[in-house]
Amino acid sequence: MRPRFRLMRRLALLLLLLALLLAGWAFIRQRPQDLPWTKLDLAQPVGLFTGRKLAALTRDSALCRALLDKAGISYRAMPPGGEGRCAFRDSVRLAPDREAIALSPASVAPSCPVAAAIRLWEWHVVQPAALRLLGQPVRTVTHFGAYSCRRMYGRDTGAFSEHATADAIDIAGFVLDDGRRITVAADWNGEGKDAAFLRAVRDGACGLFSTVLSPDYNAAHRDHLHLDQAERGATGWRACR
Repeated sequence: MRPRFRLMRRLALLLLLLALLLAGWAFIRQRPQDLPWTKLDLAQPVGLFTGRKLAALTRDSALCRALLDKAGISYRAMPPGGEGRCAFRDSVRLAPDREAIALSPASVAPSCPVAAAIRLWEWHVVQPAALRLLGQPVRTVTHFGAYSCRRMYGRDTGAFSEHATADAIDIAGFVLDDGRRITVAADWNGEGKDAAFLRAVRDGACGLFSTVLSPDYNAAHRDHLHLDQAERGATGWRACR
């Protein structure tokens, strides 16, 4: 038997064993969302492969909207817009909901995969962190927008930003239930609970978005958290800083 064939067979057996172990682990824990081959369900807790499945929705806008419907997420599908490298086809405007955090301005319309990740982030990361660290829920998430036809960092050349296709949103801060504001610009470098909260929601976003960039990355992100759903996230290549 050729050495290369033996190596390939061993690798195949190893992958099969890993898949069986993962399936058994997920079965014991009753968490099918931890398996890479199960279908995404936005109503379920976040699993090991939820981030990849969310990024894969960039290839199927109809499925994305169907998942929003199934999870009871209120939204309004927006008409296509832009052109060329700045064309977008699947943006949605999240509608006000008594159980959801409001976005301000409310007119923002990110792509459907970004909107889906935002709701999961609010449910499973933002609110739990706010209750644990601040003792009260978040009422509003403030932002700097989603769609912007531009290249990365506003340069004249180079790769286009995920904002150019509405596949990103820049989070500026949070308004708590009592009206107090926490912003990335003012509170990121603090020592108290507000700074700890901002880092907790940044870290939690890393499992749901393809790219998460904060003030720890560079000065261009000193006043916001950049969250995007780049398609590369479906293969596991993610950035979190």
